[in-house]
Amino acid sequence: MESDEGFEEFYRTTRHRVVTVLYALGGDLAEAQDAAQEAYVRSWQRWERISGYGDPEAWVRTVGHRLLINRWRKIRNGFAAYRRHGPDPAVGPPSENTVALVTALRRLPDEQREAIVLHHLADLSVAEIAAQTGAPTGTVKARLARGRKSLATMLDTALPEEVTHA
Repeated sequence: MESDEGFEEFYRTTRHRVVTVLYALGGDLAEAQDAAQEAYVRSWQRWERISGYGDPEAWVRTVGHRLLINRWRKIRNGFAAYRRHGPDPAVGPPSENTVALVTALRRLPDEQREAIVLHHLADLSVAEIAAQTGAPTGTVKARLARGRKSLATMLDTALPEEVTHA
């Protein structure tokens, strides 16, 4: 495609200048590179039209600068929200039970851990877990039963009657 080749040449000959200008405007090289990359992606998507402009590089610089401004606004608004609402309340360390549960979950096979977490933490039904994981419902039920049994052993607790027959 000739238009793509024209874009590649345009990109090669302008990228350094565009990043330099955006860096000078924003003062952060990583942000300038990100904004330039996004601006070039947008120009490539519209290259058929933009290539006809008198100065396509100006279009890319303008879009890149607007992206920087939008990022600054998001940061500024985040600071304003932080000042308005204050910091999140302090959260204490996890309980011994939480640490024990996470440790036990890590020791389960991946499929059992996934079934347990999706069922008990994400509140998904067996059918929903089966649809999400691509496993038959019987397999999901078996993974839940085996996972619960292993967790009960690792945590040294007895399973309630309703769970043992799930």
